[in-house]
Amino acid sequence: MMRLRFAVAAGAVLSAGLLAAAPAQADPATDFLNTLDGSGLGAINPADAVSAGQSVCPMLADGGQNLADVAGQVSETIGRPLGPATMFTGFAISAFCPGAMTSLANGESPVPLGLLGF
Repeated sequence: MMRLRFAVAAGAVLSAGLLAAAPAQADPATDFLNTLDGSGLGAINPADAVSAGQSVCPMLADGGQNLADVAGQVSETIGRPLGPATMFTGFAISAFCPGAMTSLANGESPVPLGLLGF
């Protein structure tokens, strides 16, 4: 019981520290939509575009998926050919999960598995 209280207290202190240290940032969804507009993909419903964009990171975190698989699924979701869907996927990675490509390029999982208990 004491260890549980300590773990909860430590987690709260760590979370508060991270929140206090977090720099002010622009809204990733707004930036993403602006990027889509500037690239000719702005005709997609904004809510649908953000939803599809935010789905990219979890798909990349799935060990059985690669970038081509994700772009194919995005193509179906947004109703665009594979070329524009691949561009959309790249924009989504930049907006919503910029660390994922660095991790994948280094042969690492984009999701810190230690946080999930593995």
